[in-house]
Amino acid sequence: MTDRHHLLVHGTTFAAVDDRGDISGVRGGGSPDGLFVRDARHLSRWQLTVDGALPEVLTPVTDGDGARCVLVPRGGRQEPPAHTLFREQAVGDGSFVESLRVTSNRPVPTTIRLAITADADFTDQFELRADHRTYVKSGAVRSRQVLDDGLEFGYRRGEWRSCTTITAEPAPDGVEETGTGARRLVWTLELAPHGTTELLLRVIGRPHGDRRALRVPRDPAALNEQLLAIEGEFVEGVAFPTGWPELAAACARGLADLASLQVPATGPDGEKLKVPAAGAPWFLTLLGRDALLTSLFALPYRPQLAAATLPALAATQATEAGANAVAQPGKIVHEVRHGELAHFGQVPYGRYYGSVDATPLFLILFGAYVEQTGDLETARRLERNARAAVGWMLDHGGLTSTGYLVYRADKGGLANQNWKDSPGAICSADGSRPMGTVMAAGAQGYAYDALRRTAWVARTAWADETYAALLEQAAGDLRDRFQQDFWMRESAFPALALDGEGRQVDALASDAGHLLWSGLLDKEYGEEVGRRLLEPDFFSGWGVRTLAAGQAAYHPLSYHRGSVWPHDNALIALGLARYGLHDEARAVAHGLVDAATAGGHRLPEVLAGYGRDTHPEPVPYPHACVRESRSAAAPLALLTAVGGA
Repeated sequence: MTDRHHLLVHGTTFAAVDDRGDISGVRGGGSPDGLFVRDARHLSRWQLTVDGALPEVLTPVTDGDGARCVLVPRGGRQEPPAHTLFREQAVGDGSFVESLRVTSNRPVPTTIRLAITADADFTDQFELRADHRTYVKSGAVRSRQVLDDGLEFGYRRGEWRSCTTITAEPAPDGVEETGTGARRLVWTLELAPHGTTELLLRVIGRPHGDRRALRVPRDPAALNEQLLAIEGEFVEGVAFPTGWPELAAACARGLADLASLQVPATGPDGEKLKVPAAGAPWFLTLLGRDALLTSLFALPYRPQLAAATLPALAATQATEAGANAVAQPGKIVHEVRHGELAHFGQVPYGRYYGSVDATPLFLILFGAYVEQTGDLETARRLERNARAAVGWMLDHGGLTSTGYLVYRADKGGLANQNWKDSPGAICSADGSRPMGTVMAAGAQGYAYDALRRTAWVARTAWADETYAALLEQAAGDLRDRFQQDFWMRESAFPALALDGEGRQVDALASDAGHLLWSGLLDKEYGEEVGRRLLEPDFFSGWGVRTLAAGQAAYHPLSYHRGSVWPHDNALIALGLARYGLHDEARAVAHGLVDAATAGGHRLPEVLAGYGRDTHPEPVPYPHACVRESRSAAAPLALLTAVGGA
């Protein structure tokens, strides 16, 4: 078993396999292992043996849309391998398909015993996270049933039902018990001299409530053709920069990843939609903030993402207060989950509203979408939702009572509810955390932009001049307050946040760049902040660090206290361009594009904060999502910010 995992992703389904294409059933750690469908593990073991032994890797699985590897039986230099196994795998919607081609290397007939040991534990993703939590699952029962051409694993707990079906061509010669709950599918293969035989295996995972009649392609090649067609359609028609081929390649790779990250959602009238999931492996689901930023970045090139994201979030908008989910009327959802633990209320994320910034971001995307597309029908259809979102910002969100959007740590949920949502992300320069309520700087910028954009929609689409003037006045007042309360004169930089007593949380953080994107700062302050973000303690050469180096709180391998986030930098680049700092915007863009080029033109969720001057290759962050929608869309934002420069 190797420690490397390779992800195959399609919608709500992903598989994580090792270098030989196996699944070992590892629990916990930074990377899940298995086949997952809609938050549950539908294969927890998938292990190939030949004549009772694990084959050796001749060519390991490489990262891509499909998994291919070449294996041989164990041997030495004096005894060439008797046969070679060519293994190919792919995932589809709720499915996993594998072909095994075995070629004899001998001039005489050969018999081998090939086996796949399989199991399905139906573990919820939240059980596999490295947070040391355990969940009681009273009455849960697992079952195993041998089929004529394979095997079916079942799981039930109360009304919850799910299953995994494995079928094979040709059918296995037998299905053996292993003593562990797993089952072993066995074939005895007769190979002619230098002959070849092939096995085809298909796995269908059916989560609770899924009654669709899935049509699974016969083999991985056919499935990959389908996936490539979907990706090609998503990329087609976008005008990539001809003078900057590396940026063009990053945009193309990002669009292809966005095509595979689409997950189903439902609109206000029950219409079926496809929206960008946050990322694989842990977040193949609708996260409000992530879908909104992804759709904003892609808006000039793929407005259909916004056209789906807006009604999907309108349909899940809170209409009443709910303490366990931090719900309040008008608030936009943070996270939607479909797994067993969410179903039984053992985690709060079935519909969870622990985000201070998804609601203003909803209004920003709403206004930007209407302005770009001229879609007045959507502007009127979602008017009630937009007004409710503004109402949340003014009332429950805190703008009227405290002057700012405010959040408080949620016991059992998220401690921080802005984009930097890890427990210690909002901190002072010395690493200490604020007590009580928090007013995060970036969220105030979003609120300002949301008020202004909604005022424009009110004036142009709703013909409500009074409401538009009210929102513009609220935006202007917020801007004046912010520069008075947040600006740190000694540092000539905005505070990361204010605490419950109004004291400045004085860490120097990349969130200041979001204030440029939203236009909250006066021109003089904005230019000063923009240039400061490109100084060496902030700019690593690959991007702007989340926290400037040299502060006690800084750590290059911290999730939010020194790392480099592509989507964060995309917002910064857009903000720099907005304030006329085009050289600085190009510097950020070139750093990110170089990082993407080093990673096969794909940007991960987050990079370590080590400087390019001492580390000539970008250092990966250990637990980053390999495919993340905001990072996939970030090159499109760079294209908007700097063009093909």
